[in-house]
Formats: sequence, C-alpha cells, structure tokens
Amino acid sequence: MAVTIGGRRLILAASALAAALGLVSPAAAAPAQPVEYVNLGDSFSAGSGVYPVVPMAVSQCMQSERNFSHIVAQELGYHLTDVSCGGAKTEDFYAPQHPGTRAQLDALTPTTELVTLMIGGNNNNTFGGAMASCIGAMITRPGALDPCRAQYGASLSEPIETQTYPALVKALGDIRAKSPRAQIVIAGYPWLLPASGSCAPQMPIAPGDVPYLRDLQATLNDTVRRAAQETGATFVDMSQVSEGRDGCKPVGERWIEPMLFATQPVPVHPNADGERALAVEVLKAIGAGNAQTG
Repeated sequence: MAVTIGGRRLILAASALAAALGLVSPAAAAPAQPVEYVNLGDSFSAGSGVYPVVPMAVSQCMQSERNFSHIVAQELGYHLTDVSCGGAKTEDFYAPQHPGTRAQLDALTPTTELVTLMIGGNNNNTFGGAMASCIGAMITRPGALDPCRAQYGASLSEPIETQTYPALVKALGDIRAKSPRAQIVIAGYPWLLPASGSCAPQMPIAPGDVPYLRDLQATLNDTVRRAAQETGATFVDMSQVSEGRDGCKPVGERWIEPMLFATQPVPVHPNADGERALAVEVLKAIGAGNAQTG
C-alpha cells in the first residue's frame, strides 16, 4: 500500500502493516531462516565413491551428492555446508587438506545449529594400514590361519587409545567452542567385515584375521563413543543396524563395498545403500536430541 505524507511517498509492505495492526504476529510476518547445518569428516562422511559427486567440490575429496548429510538436509529442509573430504584426519579440521580446501572447522559459526561428522578411521592410518598389513601377512604366509594377528598383535589397535582418542576429544571440544548452540552428532563406522568366517576372494584376508580386524574396528567405534560422551556430543552407533551388511555380502544386501569386485570406484566404503542407512540413523539421533532439548 502507498501513502503520501509531506510530499514524500512511503511504501508500506502489506505484511508489515498487518503486523502493526495486530492482524499477524511479527514472527509470522517474517519467513523462518533454515537451520544452519555443517557436515565435517572423512570419506565415509563424504560418501566417497557414490555418484554423482558434488560439482563444485575439490576433486580429491570425492564428495557425493548422495552422502548421508545431503539426504538429511533434504529431508529436514536444512541449509547444508558440507566440507567433508575423503582421506581426512582430525588434523584436517585445523589446516587445509588439499589446495582449494579450507580447515574444516572454518565452516563453523556461532549460529550453526547442527554438526554431523564421521572421523578417526584415517588417524594413524587405522583402516587403510590395517587392511594393507593383513593382506600382506596373508601373502607372505599363505595358508596360515591368522598371520596378521600373529605378526602385529595389539600394535595396530594401541594408537587408537593413545592418539586417536585424545584427538577426537579435542576435535569435538573445538567444534563445541566454535558452535556452542549446535547439536553435534558423530557417527560410528558400519561394519566392514563379519564377526567370523572367510571373506575371500572379495576381501583377501585370512579367516582368522577377519575377527582380528573386526575387533580393531570395534575398538575404534568405542573410542568414538567415549569421546562423544566426554564432550556432550550425540553418538550414532551403527554396529547393530549394519550387522550382516558388511563387504562380504552380495550386491543388494551389503552396505559396504568389498576390496575386490566392488561396484563403485572406492572400495571398503559405504555404497549408496550404506549412506542412506547412515542418514536414517542420523535422523533418528537428531530427533532424539531435539526431543531432549525441546
């Protein structure tokens, strides 16, 4: 509506006038801003290997448009800033990982309301190093039941407690400091291997080393859980829902692609079904967190 006062023409928005007259509340007159949502983390968080990739993302990060954070943002109508990147360690929260990237924590602001992440599997080369070590042990000692366990014992898991755990506590604490209003949701890793049995040939690991590597992953997931508990973050436990969905299962059942005969370019990582499963569990955690704080 337009009125003229003293020769000056004033334009009054109909919604503002209605609010002034008490016809609508000021809150109803202004559209709500979407929730600010930031996703951090490594290749499991980025959905590396699941096509299509985010067009403007740094190519080395292999960030997928179908990773769990994109599904969550679409489902809830949140405004997503996704800085997850394949190969990320907690140290990449503090410095650029590749040319064209930034320190992941730089994406956080005081008004960020939700942060999700998966991190820790690349610290000390936990996943990649353990898989390589166990494949090498099988090659050098063919026919042995558990050559990797025999050769490495507890040495592969010890750095998880002594180095990864404090790094996770620091990272989660620094997220809280940067975004004190945010709900922080950190997911554990879905099972890569079954509890026992042979995975050959798709996972070339000696039968006795399958539970050995499974125990290593259980140690890492428990470390993530404890770090979340210490810092007030929400932990998403993927162990129960991903049972029977490991990389040894056939196409259509598995959420993790195997090392050999994978259907995507990044093996031993979640496929599209795995990322959707992560999204489902993260959505449950977000709902539970909102219920507790509401």
